[in-house]
Amino acid sequence: MMMRCAALTLLLLAFPPLATTKTLHSERSLYQNVLVIERMGEICLQFTVRVDVRNQTCMKVNQPREMVFTYTKMMMASLLLIDDPTSVLVIGLGGGTLPMAIQELFPGATIDAVEIDPAVVRVAERFFHFKPGPNMSVFTQDARVFGKRAARQNKRYDLILLDAYNGEYIPEHLMTAEYLQETLALLTPGGIIAANTFAISRLYDHESATYEHVFGTFLNFRQPDSANRVVFASNQPFRTEEFQRHRATLLDPRLRPYAVQLARYAGRLDGREDWTRGAEVLTDQFSPANQLNR
Repeated sequence: MMMRCAALTLLLLAFPPLATTKTLHSERSLYQNVLVIERMGEICLQFTVRVDVRNQTCMKVNQPREMVFTYTKMMMASLLLIDDPTSVLVIGLGGGTLPMAIQELFPGATIDAVEIDPAVVRVAERFFHFKPGPNMSVFTQDARVFGKRAARQNKRYDLILLDAYNGEYIPEHLMTAEYLQETLALLTPGGIIAANTFAISRLYDHESATYEHVFGTFLNFRQPDSANRVVFASNQPFRTEEFQRHRATLLDPRLRPYAVQLARYAGRLDGREDWTRGAEVLTDQFSPANQLNR
């Protein structure tokens, strides 16, 4: 009998009970199904378009400022390439992790956050502590429309973070050479664009060819524990590795609450070509993103 009890104990240790998932919010917006769930001490935002469900944002209940996803930490590596930004554009809100971090780190900076889905903005405010300060404006509109209007208003940004996703991938019209050229025109001299993309995708070569077509040289940033890659682009030559290490030394103490260690990233942004030559550039006339990403 004692042997059976011991065997049962080992079995329970090997296969612990499944963590309970609690649905906090479910809504069918104009663009997608929006879910907010709580599981294992984290609250996560999910989008569903077809049959799959993917986390867009997760927040630790007991440590809400800590960045859960590796890719959001990777996006913060953009701060290695510029001085403290005074104007920032964030495309794609999710739970508001990136604009809130920028707002806290640089309270004097003007921030424009663009999110097409009003339901996502409401969820970010209700469940993810998203609270725009006096220098942050939230625009519920398509990013392409926002960019064209911003250009007419002569707006310029030191830092542009591209993080727009639906339930599948980046919206097709936000991946084309035309859109990247429109975004390039919004940069201040020496400003930085950081774009969150996938490291493993049939689109990899096409995306790389498109960034090269628009920017010439760009930097790749990949991490072994993430399926994402972050692309960094600019309208001027990139800052040196020495500058990056100096920025890391200045910023790392301020980034501890977010679990971001820029010193680990300095010098690892890679400008070498790692894609297949001959891939067709994505344009407004050729952008079969959903088909290529399957």
